[in-house]
Amino acid sequence: MTNTAAQATIAQTPTVEPPRLRTKAERWRRRYGLAAIGAAIVVVWMVLALLAPLIAPYSPNTVDVTVRLRPPSATHWLGTDTLGRDVLSRLLYGARISLFAGITVVLVGALIGTLIGGIAAYTGGRGEEALMRFTDLVLCFPPIILAMAIAAALGIGTLNTMLAMLVVWWPKFARLARGQVLVQRGLEYVEAAHVIGYGPARILGKHIMPNALGPLIVLVTLDVGHAIIVFAGLAFLGLGVAPPTPEWGAMVSEGRELVEQWWVATFPGLAILTVVMGFNFLGDGIRDWLDPRARRR
Repeated sequence: MTNTAAQATIAQTPTVEPPRLRTKAERWRRRYGLAAIGAAIVVVWMVLALLAPLIAPYSPNTVDVTVRLRPPSATHWLGTDTLGRDVLSRLLYGARISLFAGITVVLVGALIGTLIGGIAAYTGGRGEEALMRFTDLVLCFPPIILAMAIAAALGIGTLNTMLAMLVVWWPKFARLARGQVLVQRGLEYVEAAHVIGYGPARILGKHIMPNALGPLIVLVTLDVGHAIIVFAGLAFLGLGVAPPTPEWGAMVSEGRELVEQWWVATFPGLAILTVVMGFNFLGDGIRDWLDPRARRR
């Protein structure tokens, strides 16, 4: 009787089914919700950077020692630093430098690396061997250490820091582009283009590279956040922008020993955190969108 009662109880227990995504909006939110949040964060910071001269309440370099190290208030929303400069104004102007440096380094590095990797993979032979060995030589050094050495040799300045980062940034794109071109080079449409009589430059530029850009676009989007962190790290170590230029890493460095005046370093650090998260979320969404298997999942 006990077994019969237990079986009856089990039979009457309703089975819990997993929730189903019934609407297109719900499926889209589940699939691309984080990507949309990331895109919104990136767009907001870009708009703030562009409108910094219009919305900043003070000049970023105006010194007023009478209000130095004031906490956040109605007059200075994010407080003031050691020289009495408004933290909010410097944060907005610093976004222009940090975003410009990160995006420019990644885009130029991607362009150079893609050209080198694509040409090396398509031509083959000794040219490919020489280009890839040079790429491996640069990759042998830790990127941040090599960038620090080059930045120290070039001197302090935004342009010098970007050049130092650019030297260590292109090899990863060259490696990825070479792999993608090698995959595409052996496909039938490339052989058909050869039969028709298309030249190597046209085949590489108009046929192979457009089909190999997906992973490169994802890497570009994910890498902008990394570039912003490296640029801020170099500025934190004193190898970035020249004072008194507002930059997030330099602002964090100025407030690293001010424990009680927490706002001096906290708000620039939060700015770096939110921008990096935004680009990472956006890159993950683009990767899922370009991957058919991820879309099916």
